[in-house]
Amino acid sequence: MLRKFMYLMLLLSLLSCHAQTPVEDYLGNWEGKLAHDKCLNFELVLEELSGDEVQLTISNQATEIWRRAPFTSDNKIEVVIDDQTRFSLSYAEDSNALIGFARSGILMYHTRLEKSAEGVYKGVWNPIMVDGLQSPTIYLNIDKEDGNLVAYPFFQDQRFTGTWASDFVLRDGGIDFRDFKTGLKFKAHLLHSTIRLEVLMADAIVATVDMVRSTTEWKFGVDSESRQSTARPPQTDDGWPTASMEKFQIRKDLLEGMIASIQAGELENTNSVLIAHQNSLVFESYFSGFHEGIPHDQRSGSKSIASAMIGIAIEDGVLDGVNQKLYDCLPDAVQYTRDAQKEQIRLHDLLTMSAGLDVSGAASEGRYQSSDNWLKTVVEAPMAHEPGTYTDYGSANPFLLGVSLAEKLDQPLEHYMDQRLLNPLGITNYIIQTEETRTMPYFGGGMYLTPRDMLKFGQLYLNVGTWNSKRIISEEWVYASFEKHSRLEDVKDKNEYGYQWWHKTYRVGNTQIESIEARGAGGQYIFVLPALESVVAITSGNFRNGKLLQQPEAILEQYILPALLK
Repeated sequence: MLRKFMYLMLLLSLLSCHAQTPVEDYLGNWEGKLAHDKCLNFELVLEELSGDEVQLTISNQATEIWRRAPFTSDNKIEVVIDDQTRFSLSYAEDSNALIGFARSGILMYHTRLEKSAEGVYKGVWNPIMVDGLQSPTIYLNIDKEDGNLVAYPFFQDQRFTGTWASDFVLRDGGIDFRDFKTGLKFKAHLLHSTIRLEVLMADAIVATVDMVRSTTEWKFGVDSESRQSTARPPQTDDGWPTASMEKFQIRKDLLEGMIASIQAGELENTNSVLIAHQNSLVFESYFSGFHEGIPHDQRSGSKSIASAMIGIAIEDGVLDGVNQKLYDCLPDAVQYTRDAQKEQIRLHDLLTMSAGLDVSGAASEGRYQSSDNWLKTVVEAPMAHEPGTYTDYGSANPFLLGVSLAEKLDQPLEHYMDQRLLNPLGITNYIIQTEETRTMPYFGGGMYLTPRDMLKFGQLYLNVGTWNSKRIISEEWVYASFEKHSRLEDVKDKNEYGYQWWHKTYRVGNTQIESIEARGAGGQYIFVLPALESVVAITSGNFRNGKLLQQPEAILEQYILPALLK
């Protein structure tokens, strides 16, 4: 009994010493390693139970989470995991698959579960967008902001675009927070000389990292092999026919020089370069561990997809046309903002960045994107110009397009996008970012597409609305989208602008080449080159290096166009 009492007193003494450790002693940089590279990749198993119920199991090597849910009246499945994560699934026509979205944080992951021989439905879910980390190392910065302790995790594998840590809560012996992007939760336990970082889903620990103080500078990115070749790209079942460059007399030496420059770091953070010529994929190279199966952050490059959806909705009769007034499409809750100027804003003005609302530029965009109600903040903004008279680039215009379309649909916008555009293109491995309500796709930017699928979208427009001989978008909409409606007044090059498509002219020797482009921050580009019967897709990771935003344009002009021109 005495021994037990002494042990208890010793334990209390140790806990007391720990409790007295000032939290400031934990400020600074920490690092540790996950147990393995697939800690944050999950297997999904859905089983049909008796009594019109299903059970969804989410598992990795560390834990298993299961939830039961009823069938809804329309035979759809909605499984709530916690306040951050839910699955919305529907049966395919042949009932051999369940298709829908895993909604977690601000992301909607397109998800497919295939029916197995055992009669259950199986699939995978990768919240961190990659199918396995190149490095298990995680860094953690503990800091103070406005007098509060905060913690920011960083992955050494930069193919994952990173967490957006928020909702910090200081508790006795630690800090709790969540990743606003993926919906994953974190607990940082401040121990005597270490930090134990737990990653949770639905209060279940899915991964644990024991961290020590960093003694050297953090190193981001991992040396990893990717496919880099001028040989014929591999043929897969994604709908792309492939062909050799020799067939079209495309100059390999120039593209080999481009590969060497990327490998040498002269063309920084280039993640992929793909070329399609005469409806065939002829060049495909990846760098820094990227490959054809990883969806890449498109940023504003997905504005062009938003434009495509408006064209499809007009063709379907969901929207009346480009001259339809914005306020005819907005919800009743914001109709009080209508005035004589604002009620003249048309969908055409939104498509051409000419609505006139004072919400463009980094400062103004930050104002609405940091507000509690994006729509209210945008439509309450004052008018800077008469609608249709001045073009300044910004994300609020396409954001309003998304709100307008969602308001007119009788189904969720993400399902409409999948049914009418993405699935017909054979695009299944993608992620959609939502706006602040986390219920609707954000048309201002933020989709994740694989580079091959980026190229498909460009080929759709090069083929005037068809993919593999199937009509998806009307010819009229493609021509209207590529028309030079206006000129962007607030960008350096004063580019001419279509319906969410950029125009630029490149010069190779004495030859001028017209390009119509989808562009995203960090260096995400789709180049449509009608005169050369070609489409080029380039992805990059220059999200924090503003001077390199236009690097893909230099790659196109210095290497790819000369190769195509022979």
